[in-house]
Amino acid sequence: MKNALVIGASGGIGSAVVAELVKRGLQVTGLSRSEDGLDVTDEASVEKHLGALEGPFDLVFCATGALEIDGAMPEKTIRDLDPKAMMDQFRLNAAGPALVLKHAIRLVPRRESAVMAVLSARVGSIGDNGIGGWYSYRTAKAAVNQLVHTAAIEFGRSYRHLSCVALHPGTVETPFTEKYADKHPTVTAEKAAKRLCDLFEQLTPEHTGGFYDYAFEEIVW
Repeated sequence: MKNALVIGASGGIGSAVVAELVKRGLQVTGLSRSEDGLDVTDEASVEKHLGALEGPFDLVFCATGALEIDGAMPEKTIRDLDPKAMMDQFRLNAAGPALVLKHAIRLVPRRESAVMAVLSARVGSIGDNGIGGWYSYRTAKAAVNQLVHTAAIEFGRSYRHLSCVALHPGTVETPFTEKYADKHPTVTAEKAAKRLCDLFEQLTPEHTGGFYDYAFEEIVW
C-alpha cells in the first residue's frame, strides 16, 4: 500500500493508525471533525470533504464512532432505552461509515489491490452476545456490520481487487472505555494501531465482506 485515507484521524485509534501508517512509509491523508469539520452524520459534509480528494487511495479506513454520545451511557437494561440516544448511535456508528463508503468508493483503484475498512466492535456480534445490555451501541454496530457486508458484495462486482471489511480492534485504552473495561484486557492505541496495520497488509479480496478481530480471527455475525 502507498496511499491511505483515514477518516476520524484525530481520534484515539485514528491518530495512532495515522502515525503507524506514516512510520510504515505510506502517504496519509487524514480527515476529522475536530480538525477539518468533517461530520460523517451529514451527507453534505461527507460529499464536500471526500469530493475534494482525488486519490487513488489503496487504503480507506473509517475510524469514527463513539460509545457515549451527549452523555448517554450504554444501557444496562431495556428500561434505560431512550429513542434519541439510540438514533444518535445509529447516526454516528452506522449511517456515518455507510456514507463514507458511499462517497469514498470512487477514490479506490479498480484494477489494483485495495482495502476499505470500517471500525466495528465485537459487541456488535449477535452470535457472540451472551450477556445482554448495551442495546443502542450493540445494534448500531450490528447494523454497520451488515452495511459493510452488503457494500462489499456490490463493490466486488466492479472492484475485484478490493477487500471491504469490518474490524474489531480489541478494547483500546481511551477515556471512554476506562469506565467500561472492567476486567477485560485492554491495549494502548499504539498497539491497537500496529495490529490493525498488520491486518491491512494481510487482507485480500477473499476476505471482503468479513468481520475480523485484531488477530485476524473471523467473528461470528
